[in-house]
Amino acid sequence: MRTPKVAVIGAPMDLGAGRRGVDMGPSAVRAAHLHARLVALGYQVEDLGNIDVVQPEAIQPKPSSARFLAEIAASCGRLARMVEKVAGDGKFPIVLGGDHSIAAGTIAGISKHFRKKKKKIGVIWIDAHADMNTPQTSPSGNVHGMPLAATLGMGPRELTHIGGYSPKVAERNAVLIGIRDVDEQESANVTASGVRAYTMRDVDEMGMRSVMSKAIEAASEGTGGIHLSFDMDSVDPDDAPGVGTPVRGGLTYREAHLAMEILSDSQLLRSIEVVEVNPILDTANRTALLAVELIASAMGKRILQ
Repeated sequence: MRTPKVAVIGAPMDLGAGRRGVDMGPSAVRAAHLHARLVALGYQVEDLGNIDVVQPEAIQPKPSSARFLAEIAASCGRLARMVEKVAGDGKFPIVLGGDHSIAAGTIAGISKHFRKKKKKIGVIWIDAHADMNTPQTSPSGNVHGMPLAATLGMGPRELTHIGGYSPKVAERNAVLIGIRDVDEQESANVTASGVRAYTMRDVDEMGMRSVMSKAIEAASEGTGGIHLSFDMDSVDPDDAPGVGTPVRGGLTYREAHLAMEILSDSQLLRSIEVVEVNPILDTANRTALLAVELIASAMGKRILQ
């Protein structure tokens, strides 16, 4: 079900991360010619600019097991309302991060859109990390390690109840792909939650086609479609050096593209967010350029058109 109109939304959030710089990610991706690539695929593209995000320097820092929680929740609320409106207007939302805490807002918005239609949304979460910490399990207190948990109804109410209800996604419709760096207590959250989790070992042993086939089946079962949450650190640092938390042994360039192409073939994709592009740590905007390539593949770009 291809939607010809696309709306791009920037979420320049770096409050949830431990390293600065991902707030410049939306600009880096735009500079990598995202708009032109989408137009070339036949889409009508509207860029809605960036949501408002408070700067860390404007906030009095204080010890917390969920740093900047109130400020992150406020920005995620704004993002959720924008995504919900975009989807309601018949446009396909593409959200550019920012750190991964923005997913609590993106998914709240697309989930509420489908909730109005008495439908559910599934999520495929491609990431080096599980992002299923809570304030009680997080070693760092960084909220970008908590958004999937919040989406599933675990963690602080400020995040779990954006939009007024929880959970946003049923555990059976949430799929993790590419994880290879999971905190000890977080691992227990993943196991207890019932989400489908495909580690990098699973990708190695099963192959990306098999993993994506199973992921799409789970995320789409009883839902109105799939939201893709793609963290650029899921890709090996050799191909995506400009991320805040690089972990060796990630997806190859072709594995990442194949995942996007298979997801596009399913015609079940309803929204996308790409996060954790950090231009400060990048080389010649390589990671943002790859992000644009992957978005294009997810949106229908083929080797032979």
